[in-house]
Amino acid sequence: MSDSAPIAFYDFDGTLVASNIVTRYSFLVRQIPSRALSIWKLLNLISSVPAYLLLDRASRRLFNEVFFKEYRGLRKEWLDAQAQTLFEQAILPTVFAGAKEMVEADRAQGSRVVLVTGELDFTLGPVVSYFGFDDLIANTLIFQNGSATGAVAPPLIAETAKVKAMISLCRRYHVDIRHSKAYSDSFSDVPMLEAVGYPCAVNPDLRLRRKAERCGWPIRDLLRSGASPARVERGHHAHLS
Repeated sequence: MSDSAPIAFYDFDGTLVASNIVTRYSFLVRQIPSRALSIWKLLNLISSVPAYLLLDRASRRLFNEVFFKEYRGLRKEWLDAQAQTLFEQAILPTVFAGAKEMVEADRAQGSRVVLVTGELDFTLGPVVSYFGFDDLIANTLIFQNGSATGAVAPPLIAETAKVKAMISLCRRYHVDIRHSKAYSDSFSDVPMLEAVGYPCAVNPDLRLRRKAERCGWPIRDLLRSGASPARVERGHHAHLS
């Protein structure tokens, strides 16, 4: 693929899969060998849910920054070893029908396909392989003496930081971001969608749906695998794949 190939940027949660960073963290916690630690972390997560909902509504960036503190104390070696199990049991069953085909269609049209997500990178290796992404933009935990500190290496990928990372990648490959595509489900990703020439709202929340309708952006509704119909497409740019 030449460096001048356009780029198709994909959000992850809600766009390609029905799972999210909270459900995936919950799955990981249930795999912790120490039952006492597992139960303690699950109870802490449950008690924090109301606060997390408010944080997410106010700022996705702030939510991520606070939520990733839940990982404090977990060992890097153990977390890395969970990636394949996490993918097979908690991610793959939640992939939306038509999601992989959507990515493959962009690749077939000559685009470099990139996953850009606020999720932690250690969980995403099998995801990148499954979808065939060329590049990954994601968050990275900071570890000290092999244990997660709960902090994330800067810049924390969320909201406008996603756009900065996208622009940086476009510069690396000598691509005009206005010739690129972006797909997301969340109103918090409006900066990401507005940064490209070809935005697409996938499974949009109410605010993003209204924004997409006002702007004439295409809207795609993907369902859980096995559901029917698999996809509904609307908008003025139905040629986007």
